[in-house]
Amino acid sequence: MRVTVLGCGGSAGVPHIGGADGAGDWGACDAKEPRNGRSRSSIVLEWDGFRLLIDTSPDMRSQFLANRIGRIDAVLYTHTHADHIAGVDDVRLLNRLLNAPLPTYVTEPTLDYLRQHYEYVFRPYNGGFFVRPVLAPRIIAPGQTIVIGGREFQIFEQDHHFTKSIGFRCGSFAYSTDVVRLEDGVFDLLSGVDTWLLAAFQRPPHPTHLNVEGAVAWSRRVGARRTVLTHMGNDLDWAWLQKRLPEGVEPAHDGMVIECR
Repeated sequence: MRVTVLGCGGSAGVPHIGGADGAGDWGACDAKEPRNGRSRSSIVLEWDGFRLLIDTSPDMRSQFLANRIGRIDAVLYTHTHADHIAGVDDVRLLNRLLNAPLPTYVTEPTLDYLRQHYEYVFRPYNGGFFVRPVLAPRIIAPGQTIVIGGREFQIFEQDHHFTKSIGFRCGSFAYSTDVVRLEDGVFDLLSGVDTWLLAAFQRPPHPTHLNVEGAVAWSRRVGARRTVLTHMGNDLDWAWLQKRLPEGVEPAHDGMVIECR
């Protein structure tokens, strides 16, 4: 399975809007290092010609073009925050390429939120040209093992403080974005995972997001061979992380490709 990191930034991306000259607030990140430029977090999983998109970020259009992704077969949503759903209008192009409503794996609370804020994407599709996005929901829940494109996904709940998100394990690969705490049973499920793409927002502790120190501790707890950090803010310079992270832990960058065992 191939994992493409479309974006590995937090909700504001890197750089943030602002800066002394209006060209962006890079925080502790070196603006000359291209791997510090981070769009909002999203990934694509690909196997046997099947492509699964995780979340529709506000940067979806540019992410797809930059990574030459021309088709998606399904989407899975992790939670309802805007940096993970606000690109939904670009799904209409995916509908046109697929020539069908897009199968969408989503929890009941996330579906309720999407229906309230984007009700038009759930209106019945009666054929013809896609002038709006059309999602075809498949309800999932934490604790389930579901099958997408012939592969099993173990879905688990994550504590994001003000809300819940979901993560998943698919064979040797696991993905956890927007999380600050996990139940012991989830660590058991992740035990021995080969590659974990794990959110680590900043250096100091944060009320809703795991920090770098916590991510390293979690990686050691599950015994992951490789942990790749994502959903990073502008105090996490790529070179700073490379120098300080222990063996087996590394920062992601936009466009990174991970070949899973």
